[in-house]
Amino acid sequence: MSLFADNDVSLRLDDQLCFKLYAASRAVTRAYKPMLDELGLTYPQYLVMLVLWEWQAESPEQATVKALGERLMLDSGTLTPLLKRLEQLGLVQRRRSVTDERELHLALTAEGGRLKTCVLPLKRRLLCESGVDLEQLESLREGLEQLLQLVSPRA
Repeated sequence: MSLFADNDVSLRLDDQLCFKLYAASRAVTRAYKPMLDELGLTYPQYLVMLVLWEWQAESPEQATVKALGERLMLDSGTLTPLLKRLEQLGLVQRRRSVTDERELHLALTAEGGRLKTCVLPLKRRLLCESGVDLEQLESLREGLEQLLQLVSPRA
């Protein structure tokens, strides 16, 4: 069956790439839930922490709400409640730039930095329990990266 057939059969739910991506995303998020529950995070909060851990190691000065939104493809209206909650949990600090009051900088607290050490063992356990083939996962991730680049709006 071609994805581009011009008939009613091409409108079957199971033939829709968008549905497979949606269902797979929900299944992966569900699989992560027990690990994230141990960390006390939601999946979106976990994504924020991943980026902040990455930036802390590479260049912490780039950690602004604007840069985080661009990296995660989220708007500030979505990020603000996530960041407020992470701040309430004692994992992240938000502070205004001294040179531009509109710019909000982010920093991990000591507790936010320590949380990273808990993630790798939990993630390894998740992968082991799922029995997933790591080469297949990497190939799929690369294919999804290509798809994302093709369908994302150009800046």
